Amino acid sequence: MTNSLDPKDWPEFRQTAHKMLEAALDEMQTATAGPVWQSLPAPLKQELQTPLPQQGIGAAAMQRQIEALLPYGVGNTHPRFFGWVHGAGAPGGMIAEIAAAAMNANLGGRDHGAIYVEKQVVDWVRQMFSFPEEASGLVVSGTSMATVIAVKVAREAALGLTTRNTGVGAHRLVGYASSQAHNCVARAFDLLGLGAGVLRSVPLNGAYEMDVAALEGMIAEDRAAGRQPFLIVGTAGSVNTGAFDDSNALADIAATQKIWFHIDGAFGAAGILSEVLRPRLKGIERADSLAFDFHKWLHVNYDAGFVLIRDGAAHLATFSSRPDYLQAAERGLAAGNPWPVEYGPELSRGFRALKVWAQITEHGTEALGGMISKNCAQAQLLTGLITAHPDLTLLAPVASSVVCFRYGNSDAINGEIVMQLQESGIAAPSVTTLDGQVAIRVNITNHRTQDADMALLVDEVVRIGAGLK
Repeated sequence: MTNSLDPKDWPEFRQTAHKMLEAALDEMQTATAGPVWQSLPAPLKQELQTPLPQQGIGAAAMQRQIEALLPYGVGNTHPRFFGWVHGAGAPGGMIAEIAAAAMNANLGGRDHGAIYVEKQVVDWVRQMFSFPEEASGLVVSGTSMATVIAVKVAREAALGLTTRNTGVGAHRLVGYASSQAHNCVARAFDLLGLGAGVLRSVPLNGAYEMDVAALEGMIAEDRAAGRQPFLIVGTAGSVNTGAFDDSNALADIAATQKIWFHIDGAFGAAGILSEVLRPRLKGIERADSLAFDFHKWLHVNYDAGFVLIRDGAAHLATFSSRPDYLQAAERGLAAGNPWPVEYGPELSRGFRALKVWAQITEHGTEALGGMISKNCAQAQLLTGLITAHPDLTLLAPVASSVVCFRYGNSDAINGEIVMQLQESGIAAPSVTTLDGQVAIRVNITNHRTQDADMALLVDEVVRIGAGLK
């Protein structure tokens, strides 16, 4: 019986590990080739439906099974993955992931090197968004978790810290987000005991942005009815159309009404690094909290999100809880306080911060912002091709990198066009519905996408559509 899980033959294990690295590098180097997406073949599906192993198969056999999965990802590394707001990843992320796996660090707390990497990332994010030095932040799995954290801080700011022990009780809190806001906001209200129903859906203007006048009217109505408005959620880059709410106007209302102002910047907040999108983000520095993803437009490998809170003291007070076995110390391993666990719900936290740090360190903000600007230019190029074609209709203004359009007038045909594009591996747009019409939705958040991919997409949409008439 073995007394360790370490390899019995380290040279042999090194060969297996090198083989996996080479296969992974090959996969990334050829990311622009082949189909965008392909279904996992039946034999491989069958291999993944086996009884719980009582005896292991060893590292070499395990590596072969993993390598066989490499061609069957969701497709977001390919330049024509247009369906959802996924980043494309970058080869440098593998270097960080290898080191993170070797360290196996828990970033819940304690005084060790990984914690200082995350502190550096927090400081960089504060600088990116011009937040004050007393602001706090945390690397999390994604905007969904970041939103839960931000809304909890806002909830405690409205009801008081006693809610940590007594619960929210018969509260009369209400919040506001546009009808295009990401579903994670409503889910956060649900998870925090507020109820998704107290998140008011604010109508849109013609640009698919939150209607500011409608918001002001809803706040007045709720106050008159004895409710307590506590949160305004602005969207920086809606997932459906890529629209940006007017952050300055929302910040003005929040300041006047004394309401917490949160920004859901899941993918669009990264536009702060882009000369093209930065003007659309004026006012983001006035937010009380911000949630966004590194794994979208900044191409950090999944998963990596972030929550930024203006009032670091309020953030700490909302989550800090140190049982006896986690008591702080001035020296030794229990130093380095406060710990990240005091800023969120997770004590066990992987070293996500390393791949974020590595991406920014390797490429710098100018190159990362340049890729965002490139994608916005490609969205405009696609828009021009659509408006110039007699069979295609643009369905929404193009504010960033999301383009929604349709072929002809049939909802069924447009849905089938998307399905055939995906199944053929040519491209992977998605389907959405705007004003009751099925739309082909194209999102461009991929540093590998080239201008020629826009023309190819339009040609294929028209070819497939003509065949379906």
